[in-house]
Amino acid sequence: MRIQGLGVIDEATLHLHPGFTVVTGETGAGKTMVVTGLHLLSGGRAEASRVRNGASRAVVEGRFNVPPDSPAAKVAVEAAAEPDEDGSLIALRTVGADGRSRAHLGGRSVPVGVLSELAEELIAVHGQNDQLRLLHPAEQRAVLDTFAGDAVAKALADYRSTRAEWIEVAEELRSRTERARELATQAEMLKMGLQEIEAVDPKPGEDTDLIDEARRLADVDQLREAASGAHYALSGNPDDPSDGSGALGLVDEARRRLGTSEDPRLRDLEPRLTEASVLLSDVANELSSYLEALEADPGRLEQVLARQAELKTLTRKYAADIAGVLTWAEEAAGRLAGLDTSEEALAALAQRRDALAVELAKHAAVVTEERERAAAELSQEVTAELAGLAMGQAGIDVVVRPRLAGGDDSHALQVGPALLSAGPDGVDEVELRLRAHDGAQPLPVHKAASGGELSRVMLAIEVVLAHADPVPTMVFDEVDAGVGGRAAVEIGRRLARLARTHQVIVVTHLPQVAAFADRHVVVDKSVSGGLTKSGLKVLEEKDRVVELARMLAGMESTETGRAHAEELLAVAEAAKKEAINGKKSRRKR
Repeated sequence: MRIQGLGVIDEATLHLHPGFTVVTGETGAGKTMVVTGLHLLSGGRAEASRVRNGASRAVVEGRFNVPPDSPAAKVAVEAAAEPDEDGSLIALRTVGADGRSRAHLGGRSVPVGVLSELAEELIAVHGQNDQLRLLHPAEQRAVLDTFAGDAVAKALADYRSTRAEWIEVAEELRSRTERARELATQAEMLKMGLQEIEAVDPKPGEDTDLIDEARRLADVDQLREAASGAHYALSGNPDDPSDGSGALGLVDEARRRLGTSEDPRLRDLEPRLTEASVLLSDVANELSSYLEALEADPGRLEQVLARQAELKTLTRKYAADIAGVLTWAEEAAGRLAGLDTSEEALAALAQRRDALAVELAKHAAVVTEERERAAAELSQEVTAELAGLAMGQAGIDVVVRPRLAGGDDSHALQVGPALLSAGPDGVDEVELRLRAHDGAQPLPVHKAASGGELSRVMLAIEVVLAHADPVPTMVFDEVDAGVGGRAAVEIGRRLARLARTHQVIVVTHLPQVAAFADRHVVVDKSVSGGLTKSGLKVLEEKDRVVELARMLAGMESTETGRAHAEELLAVAEAAKKEAINGKKSRRKR
């Protein structure tokens, strides 16, 4: 990750270990800017106050290893982001001094929300605020569901699908019942309209056909005169069949003359005149048929005009033409079917609602059962982790209890003997309770745990959830606040263990935690020209001793401090080797 112009950091590049990277430094040196940079790369809120004094903008650039066919890769493909030559993906976020923000992914300008979608699949940032979120019931339920995995996820998917249908049917029944009078009026109007249209029984295109027929009947004299004149022009005088003054007679005369000519060129024209004669003869015959059928029929004209009047009553009310009237009728029939407020229809809806409620209760019971099974396992595993975090007398109880429905709960559901509130996440409430020692009364975490204990509870949960968390990179921002001594050593040990399956980045002030890191990065602070400037430096082994000694209450200049730091590193290294060897021996067995 490269940071430029962010807070006290002018420019720095952070090379992260695939395992455990720790970031340390003096107070005010800018350690939190590393986490701030990750927040910006994750699509977090951009603030102009984060831009370094005198800089025009802050820039954070990160290179992510994105496995092919992963959800993160899908986000990149949808954003048309181009991977680098080695398959990695480069994300870039800039924040101007005016507060304006820009985001890029794989060389493409993208909305900030795309970085958020990508980060959801790649990075989980845990800070002290996350400890506060852990106090919320919804977060505690999410922890349990994550631990339970597919068992709860599948049951919850079935529950949600049935719940959506149950709510839809119940809402439709409520709406129809409350609006019965209004809906009945609408239904009556639709029925009357459909009955009127059915009585007239219009046919598709009938209105345009009647217009053409009415025009012919009204203009019969003019049409006869036009057809007769055309027929005379083709066939000659109808009173004298031998009259050759018509077009047919003249063409026949021309054809006869050409046919008797000695000139081949003239004779070649004769077949074309034959074709013309056939065509003219066909037209003349059609005109004869037209004239025979063309009779004045006042009665038929009256019928056509009456039918047009009937159709006009429909087009005046329902649509501009008969095609529109027929469309209205089809749609009205559909609406009428949905406005059925008869007792039979309401009873059918109520029966469907009740059947869905029974099915939903069964799904809810399965969700509860799976959560209770997972809660027992989660309680045991987190309690075991707390024992290793110097809270050996403490224990965690993950309690799953029914969420009772209130008097005005619109989603009340009968599950067994109890009336419960059927929310989108089931009918359960989940609460983490801490027993400070054997025999102590379990109390909600926020009442029983101090700040340091809450940090250890959260870390214990993270370690237990590691197998279920698909996010490859975990960031911890001083989650060890309020912890010291042997507990701090155990936190370092647990983070190192977590780093065997995840990339872990930790910002800390505890030397006991820093000693377990695979890579130690220190934030250096210097003052020049009245401006504070910080940079990032990867420490070699000898430099780590100095930094750890400094963290031990500023003892970097004393032999005792260095010896203590060396001892910490030795303990951490031995613990990591022991964990690795233990893992190998378990594999062999």
